[in-house]
Amino acid sequence: MDRIVPCLWFDGQAEEAARFYVSVFGGSVDHVSHYPEENMTPAPTPSDRVLLVEFTLNGQGYQALNGGPHFQFNEAVSLSVACEDQAELDRYHDALTADGGSDGPCGWVKDKYGLSWQLVTSGIMAKYRTGDEAGIARMMKVMMTMRKLDTVAMQAAFEGETV
Repeated sequence: MDRIVPCLWFDGQAEEAARFYVSVFGGSVDHVSHYPEENMTPAPTPSDRVLLVEFTLNGQGYQALNGGPHFQFNEAVSLSVACEDQAELDRYHDALTADGGSDGPCGWVKDKYGLSWQLVTSGIMAKYRTGDEAGIARMMKVMMTMRKLDTVAMQAAFEGETV
């Protein structure tokens, strides 16, 4: 077991969400725990009994908890995905925004469960680490006009070029 594992709160969709994330990013559903039947009134259906789902995405462990309607996801917490290239970013964007998800500013998306994701390429993240303040400022100015990131346009802005 990983020492630190993000636990995501759901209202009855924990197993469905975990299986969705595994289908998008690859990985595995590792264990499904259930609420004890004798503690639940009225008698639950099998899907209502799912308590905790442990799953793995890209070597990182996660938990999905069916905790009820008390808490909802918001943008204060997001999962950031360093994509290899624009094609991978596009593929994740399309999968996460399908069936009720939505895209937001600057490469952020919300999936159909309301969880926020940041989709960016490793190459763009490397630009932020260069210390080139002028290039970063140009790149960020262009990024602020985007929803799904266009890495070619961002790279060109960083270099002082236009697309």
